[in-house]
Amino acid sequence: MSIISANGHYADRGNGYEHSHPGHSFRVQQLELAYEGHAVVRDFDLDVPAHQVGAIIGPNGCGKSTLLKALARLLNPKSGSVLLDGKPISALPTKQVATIVGLLPQTPTAPEGITVADLIARGRYPYHGLAAGWTHEDERAMAHALAVTGLASKADRALDELSGGQRQRAWIALTLAQETDILLLDEPTTYLDVAYQLEVLDLLGDLNQQEGVTVVMVLHDLNMAARYADWILAMKDGRKAAFGTPQEVITRALVRDVFAVDADVSIDPATGTPFMSPDSSHSLRERRRCRPGNGAADIAASHAHLAQSQISPIEGRK
Repeated sequence: MSIISANGHYADRGNGYEHSHPGHSFRVQQLELAYEGHAVVRDFDLDVPAHQVGAIIGPNGCGKSTLLKALARLLNPKSGSVLLDGKPISALPTKQVATIVGLLPQTPTAPEGITVADLIARGRYPYHGLAAGWTHEDERAMAHALAVTGLASKADRALDELSGGQRQRAWIALTLAQETDILLLDEPTTYLDVAYQLEVLDLLGDLNQQEGVTVVMVLHDLNMAARYADWILAMKDGRKAAFGTPQEVITRALVRDVFAVDADVSIDPATGTPFMSPDSSHSLRERRRCRPGNGAADIAASHAHLAQSQISPIEGRK
């Protein structure tokens, strides 16, 4: 079974996830979001494609994280609506939403000393009543989450003993234990080195391919977004600047318009996806070359000026 994919990633489901239903519809209509009366997101419309991986990009303060909060029902719209399966998400019971939509915030926190297993167990909360005990279904969901994220051998380890990539996988495992069809992630690769970034994004790609999870994530790295997303939403000043495939969105003109950066956009030969590289003016070597005088002499002069500025006031009056 095949799905049309923006960049060929995760398009062939024949050996992985087979769709049991067309997926939950997730739609934003004429959305306006505000903090203390100040509009942050304006006149926003969006249809989130089911069973695909999407990335939201844009400069700091453009409303990316705010939009994600509204999708997760953590922020009520000033106007407009967020619709889950055609119904306003704000009108649905909290536990029902929590079985469909999972959110991994930018900086999640957990009690000190909590184990990986205890953290992941919290993902089963939406399925429990006040007096409900732990069930075989809970055990199955937890075992699955641990296996998929490769953390089964670390279930009894304290979360704060793990590496950055392992901690992020543990948080993703918590959302997997919720068994949601939609996963929202706010900058899941922040503070991770490139190896852990790839590890986390590979995991999300595998979840999409093998289990059909709809993934929507905020990313700052345009090249990672192009490499791992079926679709990209670019935002600027709280509005939609572009929406489409990586090839349609990551262009020289858009990077200049949205980020005010002159860049070259080529095709990554390894993946066939767009690759953004800032032009040569954004480099130390080029900036030194363009400055008048000799770079080494300028640096020496700067050091001498700094040493002079550090003379004490008393010594300066001698």
